[in-house]
Amino acid sequence: MRKRILIAEDESIIRMDLKMMLQDHGYDVVGEAGDGDRAIELAFELKPDLVLMDIKMPKINGLQASTIIGRQLDLPVLLITAYSQKEFIEKSKQDNIVGYLVKPISESSLIPAVTVALHQAEKVKAIKQSVRSAQDQVQKRKLIERAKGLLMESNQLNEQDAYSLLRSESMSRQLTMESVAQEIISKHSTAT
Repeated sequence: MRKRILIAEDESIIRMDLKMMLQDHGYDVVGEAGDGDRAIELAFELKPDLVLMDIKMPKINGLQASTIIGRQLDLPVLLITAYSQKEFIEKSKQDNIVGYLVKPISESSLIPAVTVALHQAEKVKAIKQSVRSAQDQVQKRKLIERAKGLLMESNQLNEQDAYSLLRSESMSRQLTMESVAQEIISKHSTAT
């Protein structure tokens, strides 16, 4: 599937060059913005795989727009600038900033940077999903452990018997163990 890219650059000629270079290499340029406000709007509307963002733009600058896009949408941003001063590099150290290109941008610098940025963004996305999955598993386990503890207490059962009761209830009613555990906890909290 072709990767979808949003270009945010206030100079239309540079924007057109970037678009042509990206399209020549099989990328789908889904939107173009000439200022930070429009870049944010398009990011929300289009949810691209990557945003190429110039730092110096009218209205909201690229760093501010990148911060908003990162916090709200968690989209990766590859910064573009004519400046390589330390202040910009320091300010560009945000979680969603995946790279930094200095103008003038050639095809030989753009394409590898975009390829690496997209790859890194995919890796980060996979790690975040893995962390969320692990957190969900921990929450489910806590729920089951809590329900098991309530069953042990209310029915004078040992841990293995309480777990077996929870599991057989889950199987007989064709519900997840988490659902049965939640019911047990809910019943116990309304009873007390």
